[in-house]
Amino acid sequence: MDFTFSDEQRMFRDTVYRFAKEEIAPLGEEADLHGEFKMEIFKKMADMGLLGLPFPEEYGGSGADFVTCCLAGEAMGHAGVDGGHTLAWGAHTYLCGTDIMQHGTHEQKLKYLPKLASAEWIGCMGLTEPGCGSDAGALATTAVKKGDKYILNGSKTFITNAPAANVFVIFATLDKAKKHKGITAFIVERDYPGISTGNPMHKMGCKCSTTSEVYLEDCEVPVENCLGGEGNGWNIALAGVEWDRSTLLSPFIGGMMYMIENCSRYANERFAFKRPIRDFQSIQNRMADMKVVLEASKLAVYRVAASKDNGVALNPLLAAVNKMYVGDRGFDMCSAAVDLFGGYGYIHEYPVERGLRDAKLGQLGGGTSDIMRMIVARVLMM
Repeated sequence: MDFTFSDEQRMFRDTVYRFAKEEIAPLGEEADLHGEFKMEIFKKMADMGLLGLPFPEEYGGSGADFVTCCLAGEAMGHAGVDGGHTLAWGAHTYLCGTDIMQHGTHEQKLKYLPKLASAEWIGCMGLTEPGCGSDAGALATTAVKKGDKYILNGSKTFITNAPAANVFVIFATLDKAKKHKGITAFIVERDYPGISTGNPMHKMGCKCSTTSEVYLEDCEVPVENCLGGEGNGWNIALAGVEWDRSTLLSPFIGGMMYMIENCSRYANERFAFKRPIRDFQSIQNRMADMKVVLEASKLAVYRVAASKDNGVALNPLLAAVNKMYVGDRGFDMCSAAVDLFGGYGYIHEYPVERGLRDAKLGQLGGGTSDIMRMIVARVLMM
């Protein structure tokens, strides 16, 4: 399998890397300290074309393929951009935006995608609920059709971008008895009657993304804002998860590259017993293990991305393997980086501290590592 990137893709990745290193990363470090989502960063990303990267040109985007989108995410992580703003980007573009891009009507795309691409509006996706996370088929939010509107009732939790969002892709059930087949997606605007958001949550990592609950109390949604047709919500959610388990992981790949570079620099500069610590075999072993994890993770991410570009609609086995490996091994790698830095690794001023906090989400968000193992086991034993 050939993962050779085109000259155009490599040049694009280099351009994004330089942009992120000069324009984005310096703003994110201070924002992480205060847990602040910076609209200034989103505007810069919009101007760079990143927020609409996968959208067709007629809707304000660039029409980029999966692999190119992953290269952009990798470049951002490699430049040292904090995990909060890359997470916010993922929820905005790859969860909210691509749901509309892939399943919306022409009118829906024309109304929402240009606003998302330009950062005029912020988007989010609401699937997880207080009573069901990994078991999304058990969601309790209901939708009832009344005349020219749907009435939604329920709540969502851990929703990235919710406090800042102007548009939400919300999943609700029209018939709980139908389980997955009753789930339907809706495009809900901030000013619709009956929708509100809770206070921002204080998180361990990815602190620059703003996260909260979403409340739907007799929320009125016009019938034309049903996304993808009644009963098709489960398929839309699965397609969104594929983006989550490929493109949204690419900043983690870049983050690994960033950690390795910082560890290598520190190992050359830090002395112990009158020798640079790079001379000690335990340090060399850590660095070698980090490189192995990086290369294996890159193969996992780009394999899924390439399969999507080659027309594979859904690949739950590879996506789950990808998510589990990058999430688990990426966190282990960041922990090893903190160990390599010693006491300095525990201090905010050194980048490995933030990297470890941000990496933990890779084991939790978008399906926990345990759920990924369950998916893999089910496929193996069918």
